[in-house]
Amino acid sequence: MQMIWFYVAIVLAISDILHTTLMWKVLNNFYILLGVFIQQSTHSTWQTWVIHEIMEAAFHFIILSIVFLNPTIGLLAALIHFVIDVSHTVLIRNMGELEHRALHFVVESLFFILIYGL
Repeated sequence: MQMIWFYVAIVLAISDILHTTLMWKVLNNFYILLGVFIQQSTHSTWQTWVIHEIMEAAFHFIILSIVFLNPTIGLLAALIHFVIDVSHTVLIRNMGELEHRALHFVVESLFFILIYGL
């Protein structure tokens, strides 16, 4: 069995941690101002949140496309990450950090096993 599914899931998890660290610790003031700008440009909190998730997916697309030199992997990773984020935010309200990371890793791993592991 090819191990690419595992590497993609690991890099996606690292990308998620990198995104969190960059946005909330390094670029915190910029990120808050960007959030205010987006919120003033939209009609609801939901639209602001969806735009945030789309921008996060774009971040993952860029990182994974560069790491694997494959935009298809970047696109698939960004899409599955986006779907999981939207789904668990809508369906599971309270989730700790460890549960959040575990959910992402398991679902993303299964997704990429289906694509690259069989």
